[in-house]
Amino acid sequence: MTSFVKPRIRRKNQPVNELGLTRADYEGAMSTLCAGCGHDSVTASMARAFFRLSIEPHRAVKVSGIGCSSKTTAYFLRESHGNNTVHGRMPSVATGAAAANSSLTYIGVSGDGDSLSIGLGQFVHAMRRNVNMLYVLENNGVYGLTKGQFSASADIGSLAKKGAPNEQPPIDPVSLALSVGATFVARGFSGDREQLVPLIEAGLKHKGFGLIDVISPCVSFNDHKGSTKSYAHTYKYYHKSVHADFVPPSKDIKVKYDEGEMMPVELHDGGVIRLRKLERGFDPRDRAAATMALAKAQQNKEILTGLIHIDESHPDMHELNRMEERPLNEIPYAELNPGAAKLAELQKNFR
Repeated sequence: MTSFVKPRIRRKNQPVNELGLTRADYEGAMSTLCAGCGHDSVTASMARAFFRLSIEPHRAVKVSGIGCSSKTTAYFLRESHGNNTVHGRMPSVATGAAAANSSLTYIGVSGDGDSLSIGLGQFVHAMRRNVNMLYVLENNGVYGLTKGQFSASADIGSLAKKGAPNEQPPIDPVSLALSVGATFVARGFSGDREQLVPLIEAGLKHKGFGLIDVISPCVSFNDHKGSTKSYAHTYKYYHKSVHADFVPPSKDIKVKYDEGEMMPVELHDGGVIRLRKLERGFDPRDRAAATMALAKAQQNKEILTGLIHIDESHPDMHELNRMEERPLNEIPYAELNPGAAKLAELQKNFR
């Protein structure tokens, strides 16, 4: 499906940031995702965070893998470089780019299918290396592009569109991040922009790997057994000559609740998730306390949101490996290729 660039309309008295840019300057192409998709709300939050931080769009690098979530990079920061990589391999591309030029702002956008199945190993090693990037994981528990199969983050007991329950335990990206030493770990909800935008801003400013797991409902959950708007019902009772899908437009799910509160949220399919914001006074620098809080929330079948853990003392990949601060494309060729004599001298140390 083709994406169309949004027209630039400069209105009088529009708010501008420190660069003199408006919020529209941080937008991208028109979204081709289903109407009401939570991913579009996440996109709007990312664009707003870049605007508020006054980051020059051309100084940002967007990377993604494959899936509904990975289309997001086309929908914000039209002036920045984007790389839609191979399925599950986005962390490697981001790692290589950051190694070559650490002066840019890196943001990776992925999904639970892209990150927790085929890309799990890549995801884990980017965290343990502490690559200086923000990794936004748009989490909806299904493979949306291939019609709603369970992803690795689907909860036990979740029903597929044909009614079959998921019987395998989920992989929680937040628990995983805490276990492998990620230095910035947070969780948000696509419908709570007041919480999500500051989390994205904090993740972008953090020096090291920042993970934000964003619960982002998929409107195709309306395709459940018994629905008259389901794919199966449409194929059985309507025009059979064209095999095409229709996802009915839905409204964005939005919520507002305070620190320490639990908020039940009804999804498009009638299911309910229970969100709980971290209480005021919670210390995100205490990894053990963060792990305990997360376990307690899981025991109560709640989804804990907010900044769960941060460690600002651990060096990022560049510092840890004593890498060159200058971008590789700015280093003179004579330094990059000092000649055979220098190479022979270097090799003596490995003999």
